[in-house]
Amino acid sequence: MISVVIPTRNPHPGRLRRTLGGLAAQTLARREWELVVVDNGSASPLTEPMIDALGGRIERLATAGLTGARLAGFHATSGETLVFVDDDNVLAPDYLAETARLFREHPRLGAAGGSVLPEWETPPPPWTAEFHGLLALRQLGNETLVVKGGPSAPWPAFAPVGAGLCVRRAAVETYVQALARDPSRLRLDRAGGSLASGGDNDMVFEILHAGWDVGCFPSLILTHLIPAGRLEPDYLARLNEGIMRTWVRVLHLHGQCPWPAIARWTLSPRIFRAWWRQQAWRSPVHHIRWRGNAGQFQGQADIARRIQSDAET
Repeated sequence: MISVVIPTRNPHPGRLRRTLGGLAAQTLARREWELVVVDNGSASPLTEPMIDALGGRIERLATAGLTGARLAGFHATSGETLVFVDDDNVLAPDYLAETARLFREHPRLGAAGGSVLPEWETPPPPWTAEFHGLLALRQLGNETLVVKGGPSAPWPAFAPVGAGLCVRRAAVETYVQALARDPSRLRLDRAGGSLASGGDNDMVFEILHAGWDVGCFPSLILTHLIPAGRLEPDYLARLNEGIMRTWVRVLHLHGQCPWPAIARWTLSPRIFRAWWRQQAWRSPVHHIRWRGNAGQFQGQADIARRIQSDAET
């Protein structure tokens, strides 16, 4: 059994229906997968006839937070494998069938992903190409890539992103237990207007270091529906800052951070110097790069605070 979990908060109706339509077109027999949509504190409680038509159900979670919504989906389902689908993802028709096959053929596989292809609402300006990875877009070719898990396994460049993330329930148990021990990790991902984006990386890292393999498979393909607003310079700048800040924190949690902790009082001068070095005033590209630097420094200050907190407890 595969459990499909869709966390959502104030979803765009058209994009959500496209997501559900992708599930309706799956080649895997309907009896072999279940669907749970986690309404993560939407302003108006979610109602969507297509969910009922698919035999799915809605779980409601008042507290905003993507990691909390994924956990709610985990606890509300029973499949041996979970597939986390964003409310703007359209899975290829064989996505679930391929997931079932891959996890059956690779008994040590703990987490997997594949290609995430864009469907743009408006054509992206050429200058945005450098930042398409921030939008969880990836196409890594036709080669299967797998890294063996272990306590000191390095982070693989091909690690799956949250869009279409497939995980083995037994592997996720270790992550769930880690969150119970350290609830602060719930704040590594989106909550309300936050663009923090570290929850999926934290989950995959935990799975990898618990000894499970992590893979990227060309047979797993989904389409990411990208509205025009996500190409706005301000959005990309805030996203780059949020991603870098949480990435530093995730690397520190898992013992692989290449940057040292820094005192919070040094943030302003560091960010100003980076603004000058990056010539942030020159163009949106320069500004977005600079905001990534600012996010890195904030993350380094965050880990200093964590080190101090750990020392005091």
